[in-house]
Amino acid sequence: MRDLAFVGYLLALLFIAFKRPFLFTLIYAYIDIVAPQRLSYFMLNSIPLSLVVFALAFLGYILADNKQDSRFSIRQAMMVLLLVYCGYTTVQAEVPDAAMEKWDWVWKALVFAIFLPLTLKTKLRLEALALFMVLCAGTLIITGGIKTLASGGGYGVLVLLVDNNSGLYEGSIISTVAICIIPLILWLSKHGTIFPSDWRVKSFAYALTFAALLIPIGTQARTGLVCIGVLAVLQLRFARYRMIYAGLAVAVGLFSIPFLPQSFTERMATIENYEADQSASTRIAVWRWTIDYANEHPFGGGFDVYRLNKLTYELSEVDTEQYEDWGIDPDDVDARLVEDEARAFHSSYFEMLGEQGYPGLILWLIIHVGGLWRMELLRRKYSKSKKEGEQWVAPLAIALQNGHIIFLVGALFVGIAYQPFVYMLVALQIGLDTYMARRASEAKWRPITKQVAGTAKTAT
Repeated sequence: MRDLAFVGYLLALLFIAFKRPFLFTLIYAYIDIVAPQRLSYFMLNSIPLSLVVFALAFLGYILADNKQDSRFSIRQAMMVLLLVYCGYTTVQAEVPDAAMEKWDWVWKALVFAIFLPLTLKTKLRLEALALFMVLCAGTLIITGGIKTLASGGGYGVLVLLVDNNSGLYEGSIISTVAICIIPLILWLSKHGTIFPSDWRVKSFAYALTFAALLIPIGTQARTGLVCIGVLAVLQLRFARYRMIYAGLAVAVGLFSIPFLPQSFTERMATIENYEADQSASTRIAVWRWTIDYANEHPFGGGFDVYRLNKLTYELSEVDTEQYEDWGIDPDDVDARLVEDEARAFHSSYFEMLGEQGYPGLILWLIIHVGGLWRMELLRRKYSKSKKEGEQWVAPLAIALQNGHIIFLVGALFVGIAYQPFVYMLVALQIGLDTYMARRASEAKWRPITKQVAGTAKTAT
């Protein structure tokens, strides 16, 4: 029955999309984020669903869309270069089979991100994509929030829609994404027109925001806690009463501690004492290995090259905070020698460095840091605009910028360099940027009417 429900829902969406071809693009975003084929027992997972819908979206754009208003940006060109470079390193990969398996989904994420901004030619389309991204991610977030309230969650035990540990269904990834879309949720609640702002929309937005904040608690992902801290700091930037806001944020944080699961507070405590935590120590060892590997192979080793690593590091057996209480000299603390191998990068920056070398890392940074810069330029340009049709631009630029910053901080500790959801966020930035550039260009060009020409002649 569940398979029939999913198939019926998708068929209904596809039927509507044949009348409005842009909807194929949104359906592809839904498939990429929610991955309904993972939830299906046999019907949807037996066909290349994402490839079929992307082909429909591309054909819809080619055959039925007006290409005159489409613009190709520098960042799209950078993504093309990154795509080509990733293809080259895949051919030269040191772990060929694993590299081809990862390439199979990475190229789709990059191609869709390159294609998507070409279709975002109106405010309605920009808002529709933002809404789909929020609601599709909300499908997982609401489920996780409810289960967290009911059971408290747990590291590696919070099951969302399906027991799967890849993509957005992985704890650290969904924690990062849940926090980074909060600014977009709040923007839609205030400036959205598909669902105009009223008490119902705002109530749902606040409830979804609360559920998003619960995800790091339910998954017990330390990355999520760091992202919440970054979000709180970013909100201070434009808060009218910063000190009051900061005080309330601290008070809420302290007040919530007694209600948090004990397992969550214990796990978060390991952030400070990383030397006694094997997970954190492993990450540092992997990062050191990656730097050494990149120095020897500056053009990278291809996807999943981490499978070649062999690590040896010391793990402190005693909590350093208790040395003085226990009367133990830190120099006398025993250290356990740990040997490990084939450990993942656990950082997008080191993931790019190890797999694509310095050229790939530079291209990746240009794509993401360039987005922050372009959103800052849009914010400055339209923040003081008094035009009624431009009141939404600066807030959207701020939301996209803040969400991107949160992602980049979370990416320090999670290997999400090619996460499709984030590239949709990048595409949304590019779409906003090119749309406003086209509007500004059109505003400067005005044809000389007969009346104006006659007036000028009389004046002469």
